[in-house]
Amino acid sequence: MTRSIKPLVAGNWKMNGLRAELAIAAEVARGYGAELRHAVDLAICPPATLHFAMTAALIGSRIATGGQDCSAQSSGAFTGEISAGMLSDAGATYAIVGHSERRTLHGETNATVKAKAEAAQKALLVPIVCVGETQAEREAGKALAVVKKQIRGSVPEGSTAATLVVAYEPVWAIGTGLTPTAADVAEMHAAIRAELGKALGKAAASGVRLLYGGSVKPSNAAELMNVAHVDGALVGGASLKAEDFLAIAKACA
Repeated sequence: MTRSIKPLVAGNWKMNGLRAELAIAAEVARGYGAELRHAVDLAICPPATLHFAMTAALIGSRIATGGQDCSAQSSGAFTGEISAGMLSDAGATYAIVGHSERRTLHGETNATVKAKAEAAQKALLVPIVCVGETQAEREAGKALAVVKKQIRGSVPEGSTAATLVVAYEPVWAIGTGLTPTAADVAEMHAAIRAELGKALGKAAASGVRLLYGGSVKPSNAAELMNVAHVDGALVGGASLKAEDFLAIAKACA
């Protein structure tokens, strides 16, 4: 973890959650006391149908909300899309862009991800830009090259520590229960920080929060969060259980 950076733990609920599940967010809020608030920032990214209700339910808790995706367009005839401005209007602080499920299932390219990140920043949201390699790419020894290329192609020019979060999520670790070794994570996060330095300048890059995601759970969170340049976590399934989500937050603290 980078001592000068306050960690962020963001929960990605994916396509899960009905109104009844707002009780999970309320339970997280009850467990997010003053000491933990001082040590770590929390965010929950619910499905779009819950966004406004969750933001309203979390008023006063200092837990932020975020979108799971946003359109590169600000408005118009784009049926089914949600603009960054709409997310902001619903109370969002963050927007996840470039998640591997979007890249893989929807064919999103680095250029698409960059356009979405730019749209998020224009709407005063902080994009959480996701990068990560597949199992085949890692086995072929291409993991570092793949992720560096994603950074170069997906991160908006001029981003600062206040306007950008990057999440490293190895595709093969998402939802599988598998995680890379601490040494692998350390190597990748150091490479991401260095690549951001080339793109944004060392001063800006040094303050960007780099999250690790991919089967993060209470049992491995402490080890992962103690790795250099890991400044928090992007949490999937474990964020749907308040006890687990809070345990991961405490590991960061």
